[in-house]
Amino acid sequence: MKGTVPAYMKRFCPAEVCSTIAAMDDDTLTIDIDGWEGPLDLLLALARAQKVDLRQLSILDLVQQYLDFVEQAKRLKLELAADYLVMAAWLAFLKSALLLPRDPEQEPSPEELALRLQLRLERLQAMREAGARLMAHDRVGRDVFARAAPEGLRTVRKSVWQAEIYDLIAAYGRVSARTRPVMHIVAERPVMTLEAAIERVSRLVGQRIDWATIESFLPEDATGGFRKSALASSFLAALELARRGKVELRQQQAFAPLYVRGTA
Repeated sequence: MKGTVPAYMKRFCPAEVCSTIAAMDDDTLTIDIDGWEGPLDLLLALARAQKVDLRQLSILDLVQQYLDFVEQAKRLKLELAADYLVMAAWLAFLKSALLLPRDPEQEPSPEELALRLQLRLERLQAMREAGARLMAHDRVGRDVFARAAPEGLRTVRKSVWQAEIYDLIAAYGRVSARTRPVMHIVAERPVMTLEAAIERVSRLVGQRIDWATIESFLPEDATGGFRKSALASSFLAALELARRGKVELRQQQAFAPLYVRGTA
């Protein structure tokens, strides 16, 4: 005896699946339901069959249709996925909760669960309609074709240089000046070292009893740059000897003459 498809199944089952069911024996019938992407998609198809707005949908009628579908699939020995059976169990629970007196301690209420199911169906329908509108648009390369990009113009530049011998020499001089290594040479000039100044101030302090200015310790022939070097070295020498306790220093005010005297 060949398998037969009920009229209820023919409304939702794809044509190739229905033909396969009718052509096979009942004992060997094993078919996957590939007409829907999941139980929620099946619920949306059943809701559309009522031809009413989803906001006015009868949840009880929808639940009964889904349970009838699962029962018919079991009779035809269709292998239902686990999520279909889980949805069937949850819908059976929802149907019983809607029909029986409400338990005040039950949260959320059956009406709220039914409203959530209705909102999910509306959301799924909105996504499917948006996807259908998107796929119905014209596609580039199939329905419409972009305008070819212009090739544009290609500019070829050739430089012609005109220079005299003077220009070449001047350019070479500028390049050579930039690349030539720079050498800094410090001019040699006479200076008085700190050791020489300490030796001179120590010797002259021993010969003088009264206070004497720091300038009096400079060499007599100190002039120009050598005088500045000798003055600076003599000043440092006086500070060093004062630190050692060999001389005393005295200055009336800032920038006043500095006097030096040997200690007793």
